[in-house]
Formats: sequence, structure tokens, C-alpha cells
Amino acid sequence: MTHPIPNPYGHELSAPSGEERTWAVLGHLAAIIAAVVSVGWLSFVGPLLIWALYKDRSAFVRRAAAGAFNFNLAIWAMIIVGWILFITVIGIPVAVLLWIVAGIAGLFFHIRAAVKANRGESYSYPWQIRVLS
Repeated sequence: MTHPIPNPYGHELSAPSGEERTWAVLGHLAAIIAAVVSVGWLSFVGPLLIWALYKDRSAFVRRAAAGAFNFNLAIWAMIIVGWILFITVIGIPVAVLLWIVAGIAGLFFHIRAAVKANRGESYSYPWQIRVLS
């Protein structure tokens, strides 16, 4: 059963269509897919492409892809800090810990967000560096 989505402007929005839910799921999972295809280097490209395609067509898909992109920026920041610590040699244990946390958090939160999007629910990622909206 779908429920109307509350809107901050007072009126209710209709529940997202099946196509919108599918694209929102892809917006969340595109980061994982792009990371696997590019060996971790382009995880932000998938959500960015979906955001660019749907930013004017569906607010639900736009929010999903923007959240995934913004979350990936935070994950990238953790990875870069890890590399900086790794270069210092003394920071190697902290770097490895950051990489593990970034990898597990990336998988966990993207999958969790995709499941919610499949149900027609919005998801707000933790640790976002808000660039897209």
C-alpha cells in the first residue's frame, strides 16, 4: 500500500511510479556498479549520470541520485584521507581502518537506500557532502 508523500509546502505528493522507483534504485546502486566496473575510482559517476538524466523529470529520482552522489563524496573524502595517512607510514593502521569503514558503509547504506527506494520511500544518507540537491 502506498501512502502520499508529505510535502513541506502543505499539499501531498503522489507516490512514485514503478518506473521512478526503478530509476531511484538504480541511482542508489549505480555507485556500487560504477565502483566495481572502475575498480573503485568512479563510484560517483553512476549517480551523477542518473541525476543529470532525471533532475527535471522526477523529484523522487533526483533526490535519490543526489543523495547517493553526495554520500559518495564523503566516502571519497575518507579514502583520500586514508591515502594521505598511508603515505605517512605511521598512519597505515588508521588508513586501513578508514578504507574498511568506507567500503562497508558504502555497501551497507547504498543497499539500504535501494531497498527503501524500491518501496517508494525516500532515504537520507548520513555523512553527506551536499553538492547536488
